[in-house]
Amino acid sequence: MTGPEPLLAGRSGMTGTEPLLAVRDLRVTGRDTELVRGLSFEVNRGEMLAVVGESGAGKSLTARAVLGLLPPGLRASGSVRLDGQELCGAPQRLYQRVRGRLVAFVPQDALSVLSPVHTVGDQIALAARSVRRLSRGAAMERAVAALDRAGIPDAARRARAYPHEFSGGMRQRVVIAMATVNDPALVIADEPTTALDPLVQDRVLRMLGELRERSGAAVLLVTHDLAVAAAHAERVLVMYAGRLAESGPVGEVLSHPRAPYTGGLVASARMTGRRLPSIGGSPPSAGALPPGCAFAPRCPAAADACRAREPQPYEAGDGRLAACHRLGELPDPVTELFEES
Repeated sequence: MTGPEPLLAGRSGMTGTEPLLAVRDLRVTGRDTELVRGLSFEVNRGEMLAVVGESGAGKSLTARAVLGLLPPGLRASGSVRLDGQELCGAPQRLYQRVRGRLVAFVPQDALSVLSPVHTVGDQIALAARSVRRLSRGAAMERAVAALDRAGIPDAARRARAYPHEFSGGMRQRVVIAMATVNDPALVIADEPTTALDPLVQDRVLRMLGELRERSGAAVLLVTHDLAVAAAHAERVLVMYAGRLAESGPVGEVLSHPRAPYTGGLVASARMTGRRLPSIGGSPPSAGALPPGCAFAPRCPAAADACRAREPQPYEAGDGRLAACHRLGELPDPVTELFEES
């Protein structure tokens, strides 16, 4: 079995103008263990890229590596270019200049970034003044406008309220208002709707869509929810064990996956036959990866070559990449590997 031709080093599979964010061979290492292992991807101006995968795949670490906000003891290597500037390995003073101005972060837990002793208006105004030379009054006007765009009713009055006076969904809107008050070019949202009910979740995601329409911002959305990715993103990056499993246009990847891992995720998200399909076993820990393809122990189509060497991302047609030695040999659709006959 010779397999498909591997993707040439340095190529992204994308064409056109220079991407807003270009990540090349990103590695996140801690205590001699690689948690993100040679990941490359792009985010184009004005688009939403969804990063999906099981817990422990490296999604949030990837987002934090881009932001320069890795936990203590972890370090990033490779290349992270944002609007032409190299950030990987850059001093913190450079990150401090680009955070808020070029890139903003929306975390999963709004209370982790909101101070309980300051009004939401003061906190958003402070974010505005950290980037722009504004008077207190002008900064507060900008904060109220951001709250209004975020769908907070009676924004001028609610700007004087404290975080505990807002519901969970409203707090998340406040955090998005804070992140976008300076119209950043890129918003990185790490599971921003996990704890919200479906109706509020949809409103929050629509906010991010409205931001893109208004300012042309790009969004890097980390999510475990394939339905969210399908409904709101143009492209998707599927991660497994710190590496790319598959990437490409979201409609193509999620409706017609090529990599077995993606097929397992898609099958697990829908009921077929008498049971809900699932991927057997558990993801490996970063310090105990199996030889060859990290997914091989869980893959119903694994062959000897899969257990011998790790696959590189291969061209899979239509601007897609897939890391699988057996592309072209598997059932079509590959979800059949996980579905009950």
